[in-house]
Amino acid sequence: MAFQTPITIKEAVDNIRRRKYLLPSIQRKLVWNSGQIERLFDSLMRDYPIGSFLFWHVDRERLNDFTFYEFIKDYHERDNRNNAKADPISDSDITGILDGQQRLTSLYIGLFGSYAEKEKSKRWDNDKAFPKRFLHLNLLKGYTEDENDLELAYDFYFMTEEEARENRTDDPENFFWFRASDIFTFKSHGDIGSFLMREISQTADPEKAQFANDTLFKFYSLVNDRPVINFFLEKNGDLDKVLNIFVRVNSGGTQLSYADLLLSIASASWNKLDAREEITNFVEEISDQGTGFRFSQDFVLKSALVLSDLPNIQFKVNNFNNANMRTIEENWGTMCDAIRLAVNLVESFGYTRETLSSNYALIPIAYYLLKKGNPPNFVESANFLSDRQNIRKWLIASLLKRAFGGQPDTVLRPIRQILQRDSGAFPIDAIVDEFKGKNKSIVFTDDDISALFDHYYGSQYTFSTLAVFYPTLDFKNKFHVDHIFPKSLFKRKNLLNRGISEPDADVFMENVDYLANLQLLEGIPNMEKSNKEFKDWLEEAYPDKDARRAYMERNYIPDVDLSLENFGEFFEERTKLMTSRFAQLIK
Repeated sequence: MAFQTPITIKEAVDNIRRRKYLLPSIQRKLVWNSGQIERLFDSLMRDYPIGSFLFWHVDRERLNDFTFYEFIKDYHERDNRNNAKADPISDSDITGILDGQQRLTSLYIGLFGSYAEKEKSKRWDNDKAFPKRFLHLNLLKGYTEDENDLELAYDFYFMTEEEARENRTDDPENFFWFRASDIFTFKSHGDIGSFLMREISQTADPEKAQFANDTLFKFYSLVNDRPVINFFLEKNGDLDKVLNIFVRVNSGGTQLSYADLLLSIASASWNKLDAREEITNFVEEISDQGTGFRFSQDFVLKSALVLSDLPNIQFKVNNFNNANMRTIEENWGTMCDAIRLAVNLVESFGYTRETLSSNYALIPIAYYLLKKGNPPNFVESANFLSDRQNIRKWLIASLLKRAFGGQPDTVLRPIRQILQRDSGAFPIDAIVDEFKGKNKSIVFTDDDISALFDHYYGSQYTFSTLAVFYPTLDFKNKFHVDHIFPKSLFKRKNLLNRGISEPDADVFMENVDYLANLQLLEGIPNMEKSNKEFKDWLEEAYPDKDARRAYMERNYIPDVDLSLENFGEFFEERTKLMTSRFAQLIK
């Protein structure tokens, strides 16, 4: 990519008129108002730099792969705010505008089009509230509305033809509004001289006549002669590189979402549905399920690529071509049903926005449900109990082993192939075997199990770890991650007053938040337990010895002295108990 020979404004707007310059679907619509357009022309007349442009050369062979839009010419705030889809000339290459759309559109409207915005105090449904205004330049004097306002030097203004005539009639000594598009009626400097002699020189005082002469000649030269459009030209055929360039140059200090740009491409390719509206609304819907999740456009777009059985599921522009996007549009309803059902399922496993550490882990589940026909009773029916148990076990293992970190496609592709081959029960064994011995393995080594006990209260992975130890809990009830020995008791002063040595007190306070002192407890019992000493609460809550023993077995409470003073032995023995049990439960 390098700077090219600069071109004139006339060359640029002529290329827009001939549809040689078009807008990729990643571009947004015009957002500049009439005042910004006026200031752009003023800046050009004052020889101010207006920045460089970034153009993208598109070979004609690629024109049908993606959607392009024409520049808007006659802007209407109510009736014509959106760019029309372009029908590129198929026998020639085109230039896509990656950076500079607002400036080029402004030049095009100012020199060839019009700008209609609603007048204040008039109703939106009143057609007369949107008069068609054209850019005009006052040839008799500069901008003087406020003598202290140095913002404009040249008086450019959008007005109707009637307003221009009335203004000239009311104050002929100060106003002669020249319509900007009329600059193209002059074929030479001689034509300008004849116009000035005929229209201004005979009536204006010498100073204003000179101003008109200088201004009109400069405007003519600005449009026709001076190469003020400086641009880079990207010729690389790698469209993902182009998209990354677009992200960089348009970020404006705020990082743009790559997925948002891909969504723009999808929006341009769907015929019946509005892709942006559908996907945005669906993200909000599934994010609001249960107590809430953190889903994104990235998640939905990746899910769409996988669930549509498209061969390539990477976030690359080539995968978002017209054909693929229409496939997604055709399957959109059933895909949404599958994703929605997968979210319902993981919610029934007790997951929330705080504990679901990888959204991508839901994609294989949604794919499996889609292949099974999205059974509406999957979450509750006893017929699917075994399937639910296998999905839950696989999900927990995948999250704890962080299988979807780094490059999730390396996991999604092989799992999809397994699910394509196996139409029966959820093939957890085949999936485990596929990744065994690889860096995405979900088999737990002794070191992996030991590392789980480094998870602490509030950690994103703590719930998943504890969930392994509670395979039969009904998470439709609200469960809390609870400190077995209440944290409020682990104050240095309190521990020392209980006769605990300083070294032991330090160890107690260090370990109180870690896994071996945590359990899953239903919300109401957890509130009743509150800050009571564990030994006292246990005897009050379970006065019957058999019930107390059952509770201790369910929650892996070792048969040791459960007083606060013995927390060290309790922590050590519970770690051993849970370590030995984890390996059996995760198989």
